[in-house]
Amino acid sequence: MLTDEQVMAQVRDGRVEMLALLFERHHIHLFNFFLRLSAERPLSEDLVQEVFMRILKYRLSFRGDSRFTTWMFQIGRNCFIDHWRARRPEVSIDDAWEQEPSPLPLPQDLAESEQEADLLSRALERLPLRKREVLLLSRFQGLKYEEIAGLLACSVQSVKVQVHRALHELRRHYLGLQGGNG
Repeated sequence: MLTDEQVMAQVRDGRVEMLALLFERHHIHLFNFFLRLSAERPLSEDLVQEVFMRILKYRLSFRGDSRFTTWMFQIGRNCFIDHWRARRPEVSIDDAWEQEPSPLPLPQDLAESEQEADLLSRALERLPLRKREVLLLSRFQGLKYEEIAGLLACSVQSVKVQVHRALHELRRHYLGLQGGNG
């Protein structure tokens, strides 16, 4: 079985039909990343498509010196930022990362079958966007701190601190929801 990096190297070298294999392997992970980041199913679907269009468009820039998933999430992050800027031009993306999330609840179709999973989803939604992003990348997408540091253009130590703080705040929200205070 070919690794993601080997498949992407083939796409880069002109075998663009191999992109379908990468789509099959990663579209659900990417969709879940966007869904948890934005809480908007149609937007998440659109962003997944945009990421794979950009992968195709920028395939020659793939050097293979990092994991494919790191490169893919960098493109995904850029797509999300571009969307955010186009949607809310009056708010800078830097301000948005620190902005408190909307108090609106998640749509009912996102409710998990188990109560704990639902509470975790709701607690995650209450996190500011930047904290939610580092948790999604580290815990849900399995990226290493070094990879996240590269994506966020900061130090590994900074990522560790951000993840620690995000987990602490997530726990606080989770316990608040569990106790009926949410």
